[in-house]
Amino acid sequence: MSPHYCFQCGHELELRRMDQREREVCPACGWIYYAQLKVGSAMLIERDNQLLLLQRNYEPWQGSWMLPAGYVEADEDPQDAAHREVFEETGLIVEASEFIHAYYFSDDPRGNGVSFVYKARLISGEIKLNEESTAAQYFSWHEIPPYLTKGGHDQIISGWQSQARQRENQK
Repeated sequence: MSPHYCFQCGHELELRRMDQREREVCPACGWIYYAQLKVGSAMLIERDNQLLLLQRNYEPWQGSWMLPAGYVEADEDPQDAAHREVFEETGLIVEASEFIHAYYFSDDPRGNGVSFVYKARLISGEIKLNEESTAAQYFSWHEIPPYLTKGGHDQIISGWQSQARQRENQK
């Protein structure tokens, strides 16, 4: 969703072909609107080779399963956001043990984005859900529910599932 009015002078924007794509440009001052990706971060929290998933309470994807995750604030480091989101959504205190991957997603009705994913080490706490989730459960790689949240969660969980399966097969 674009602004329709210039952030610099307030004039109505118009579409112009620039850089091989349509862009909104201010005809008065020349300011160009560049749409930005949403930035999210997520944590993979494992216990006994099982992954913690939360069941989403709101649309989009109400009832689907997701990772503890959320959007990164404009003044926040993605790793700090991942810690904050885990605590807000689960009550758990974790430490990021490693950066896993950045996943691009284009299937979220709130906008396209990228999600930074970290592997977590549990420090302390008991699971206490907030209003965003109706359930929390640890799943082994072969028990992952079929209805997964989009916005990168399905990709991230699928990647974890493949790696967990490989680890098990190497035993």
